Amino acid sequence: MKVEILNSTEKRTLQKEVIDKIRKLINHKNLEPGDKLPSERTLSEKFEVTRSTIREAIQKLEFYGLLRSIPQSGTFVANIGVVALNGMIDDILRLEVPEFKSLVETRILLELKTSRLAAIRRTEEDLDIMKEALEAYATKVEKGEHAVQEDLLFHLAIAKASGNSTMNTFMLIITPEIIINFEKYHVCDAALAYSGIEEHRLIYEAIKDQNPQLAKQRMKEHFKELYKYCYNV
Repeated sequence: MKVEILNSTEKRTLQKEVIDKIRKLINHKNLEPGDKLPSERTLSEKFEVTRSTIREAIQKLEFYGLLRSIPQSGTFVANIGVVALNGMIDDILRLEVPEFKSLVETRILLELKTSRLAAIRRTEEDLDIMKEALEAYATKVEKGEHAVQEDLLFHLAIAKASGNSTMNTFMLIITPEIIINFEKYHVCDAALAYSGIEEHRLIYEAIKDQNPQLAKQRMKEHFKELYKYCYNV
């Protein structure tokens, strides 16, 4: 079997093809909820792709609740009807890569919620992680270095402190694309990075003081440039 060396577009296309083949296999074999799929090795050989490609396709279907994997047992069709399963897979296959602006907009909406929840639910450990990320960001900015990753680590720490695992997961999903595209689209310049130090500190203090309304307001103020980018205001 050939080793797959693919760019990101080819990889997404191949993953969609594998997902469609898994759907056709389920239909062809009339698999019902609870029925077991062939092993990753078998599917890899049948579809002529690497096992990692099979694993990624299965993980994506698991994320949407269509399959479930049990360690040492295998992968099974989830408790969902075949008609619904086919419809949901159709939707998954139609999904396109989100444009950068929509990712940023999603981030704004999520973080207004996570900052408020973090102020209510944060622990001392959460505060330590936020403070460490805040200081790492400030150190890089003051040295004149790019600090996009440190900025997002601070925001991910807030998402974790929110205590909402779903919101935290969404943040983890959209963060890599945001890191890749921030400079490409020139969303924030160097001057804004310096003001970001104080803005981060104010958000941190509001969360530390367990003031949810103020934390949300501070986050909204921090995102003023992103609001302009997304909504042309």
